[in-house]
Amino acid sequence: MEDIIIPPFLKAGDKVALVSPAGCIEPACLERGVRQLTAWGLQPVQGQHVSDRAALFAGRRADRLRDLQWALDDPEIKAVIATRGGYGTAALIDDLDVTAFNRRPKWVVGLSDLTVLHSHLQRHLHVASLHAAMPQTYPQAVGGAPALDTLRRALFGEALGYAALPPHPAQRAGAARAPVVGGNLSVLYSLRGTSTDLDPAGKILFFEDLNELDYHVDRMLLNLYRGGWFDRPAGVVVGAFTGIRAGARPLEETVIQTVERYVSAAFAKGARYPVYYGFPAGHIENHHALYMGVPAELRVGAPGQTSSLVFDLLSNA
Repeated sequence: MEDIIIPPFLKAGDKVALVSPAGCIEPACLERGVRQLTAWGLQPVQGQHVSDRAALFAGRRADRLRDLQWALDDPEIKAVIATRGGYGTAALIDDLDVTAFNRRPKWVVGLSDLTVLHSHLQRHLHVASLHAAMPQTYPQAVGGAPALDTLRRALFGEALGYAALPPHPAQRAGAARAPVVGGNLSVLYSLRGTSTDLDPAGKILFFEDLNELDYHVDRMLLNLYRGGWFDRPAGVVVGAFTGIRAGARPLEETVIQTVERYVSAAFAKGARYPVYYGFPAGHIENHHALYMGVPAELRVGAPGQTSSLVFDLLSNA
């Protein structure tokens, strides 16, 4: 396993770029994001096309690519923050030039569709990134909601860990220390077979999703299972599945039961690893930030016991 590159943590006065590589952000949400980042002592700089609109996208593909390339290249920019997810990042990835970024790594921040960038950085550059809240969903008030507090802690290099995760009846006890990878299940599924596909073997696999039909979730998990994703991870952390609804003929099981079906099948073949359900990350208001590619210690208690996920940056910084 290759060592992960940890970009420099932020400090007061640093410039951070706001770009929209996928969907278009509402003006009020962009203003709220600027206000929050400024309150932390940062200098938010908006991409030229950050507020553009073209159908469901934040402007034309060429303009979204140009903004993202600028943010990755500019040496004065210390972090690249996506304003929102949506759809569209994958269409940019093959034309990105990461030469300058590779010389001067910086934090890339986002979730949902930004799973594309997280996966690309892990697969090709071995640079850590940050699965965290984006301005589109920042809380109304400048303050210390979990989504904002954990984002700030992660950006400024403060200790990041979750030491008392509540018990879940389906959790599988065990411990692992390995890099965390993953993100949005639909995006991970869409990257299968491409040059941005992940290999979760020996890693802690995290996934979450939003507004899917129940059998769509099953189909995506079946793909991962058949591809060996449940055979060799160091651990599995299942985040929030928000707005999941039944198809015309319901699957008649919860998302947790669907995941458990594939975990059980892998265990029947000899797999053994800790599994935690209900981690507070995903398309939820209290999203908790996660470093991607960074080693963490996952300890899952027996049913009824608390669990923990604590990141370890000391050996890689």
